[in-house]
Amino acid sequence: MALRIRLTPALPLIPLLPGLSLLGVLSVLLRDGHGGGFALLQQFAAGAVQPSVDPIVLGSLLNGLQITLVIAVMSWGISSLLGVGLGLLSSNTFWKILAGVRWPAVVLRRWLAPLRAVHELIWGLLLLQVFGLNGWVAVCAIAIPYTVLMARVIADQVDCHVSPAIPVLKGAGATPWAVMLTGLAPPLTKPVSDHIGHRLDCALRSALILGVFGLGGLGTDLSLSLRSLQFQEMWSGLWLLAITMVVLDRLLRTLRCWSPVLIFPVVIASPGLALGWGTQLDLQLAMPVAVWPVESWSTVVWNLIEGSEGINAALEISWPGVIGATVWITLIAACIATGLPPLLMLIWPSRASLHLQGVVWGALRLIPAPLTALLLLMLAKPSMALAGLALGLHHSGVMGRVLMDDIRSTGLRSGQTMKACGASPRVSWLYGPLADVSRAYLTYATYRLDVILRDTAIIGMVGGAGLGWQLMEALSSFHWWLVLWIVLISAVLTLLGETLGERLQGIWNSRAMAL
Repeated sequence: MALRIRLTPALPLIPLLPGLSLLGVLSVLLRDGHGGGFALLQQFAAGAVQPSVDPIVLGSLLNGLQITLVIAVMSWGISSLLGVGLGLLSSNTFWKILAGVRWPAVVLRRWLAPLRAVHELIWGLLLLQVFGLNGWVAVCAIAIPYTVLMARVIADQVDCHVSPAIPVLKGAGATPWAVMLTGLAPPLTKPVSDHIGHRLDCALRSALILGVFGLGGLGTDLSLSLRSLQFQEMWSGLWLLAITMVVLDRLLRTLRCWSPVLIFPVVIASPGLALGWGTQLDLQLAMPVAVWPVESWSTVVWNLIEGSEGINAALEISWPGVIGATVWITLIAACIATGLPPLLMLIWPSRASLHLQGVVWGALRLIPAPLTALLLLMLAKPSMALAGLALGLHHSGVMGRVLMDDIRSTGLRSGQTMKACGASPRVSWLYGPLADVSRAYLTYATYRLDVILRDTAIIGMVGGAGLGWQLMEALSSFHWWLVLWIVLISAVLTLLGETLGERLQGIWNSRAMAL
């Protein structure tokens, strides 16, 4: 009981502590800052309220948006279908019911983990070198890691939602498939449908990022507009994207409210519908064929087999410095993403502020992290602090949405009660709604940590730091041994980050249960 009294008052303060990193980041930006970009940022802000309405510009943006949607919907449908199947096959409960063993699930999880660890942008750049510019390159680049990520989530959900009816059904002599359909599937329907709906938003943002790096779609248009300082054209594309994201989110929420099962027919039909749509847009969706000549393939394979250049390539980079920069950017971004939403909520603690904060978090999710980094480069020199800030602001949009959804689901009654007892507005919000959702929020923050680690690949390519920058340099010079080493190190770092996140989540859950 004494432990409960000591720790419970500090619980809502824990999500605020990472926000202190903003002080250090802002001090670095003030040191490295310059005033040459303020006028450009003013033009950027003005473009939000005066976007371009040129019919030619809007036509080009709509065409790019359709390409992005086709890539996102196809990759979402394919990864959802394959991910659900692989998730069942990699769950311990599935194999216990089917064969009474666990080892097939353990083996499959180990085999799938490296595919999950490589960022979709890295997949896209690697596949682009092999197959050239093809619509399937972007689809596969998103579908491969998303399938394995979906499988991981599905497997965890299956193992966590073990129904007490399963032993009863098995004892009654039901077949394994009957046990799964009646005892396993019903409790999984809602969480699985919720996660599938969330992945469409993620796939859309991933397709946008691939476009930023030259794989086509709306992201390419936004990147060209920003680099040419055509902010009005850029905001026209961002507003079109925002409207699309809101419409898709409302549509999927409505389907899930009617019945969580309704989302599954949509998933099944989405790849075929997107394929037909992409064909009408003249998007190259024919089966990809390798564009490298046989001589190039044989040279690369021989060099990889011979291994004479492998050691030399590994010695070209100072790995401690590169890995340290990647980890440092991850920590900065994770602290900003976790601490900024509760800090902003305490600055303006009211029910009316939730709507304004929803707009802020939506805007931060809307602008891709590489474009945020380019905007910040107008004000300061490249640095790890700037890269971490750009990545942290983007992910704070995701964390802010999670925090607001949790508060809306739990309600504001506890804060209203404290305010009625004489507490100030900030204290009533801190020890009311924020305290109610702190455990769930911190649990999600530990999961978000490994997502941020994977995303350092895209921000490093812009900020000139970390493994992402080294990968871009290696790809541009066709240094395949160095590419192999960088991808391998990135995968190992991501897997270590996932393991650390799982350990932190387990420790936090055990502490929470002890309270």
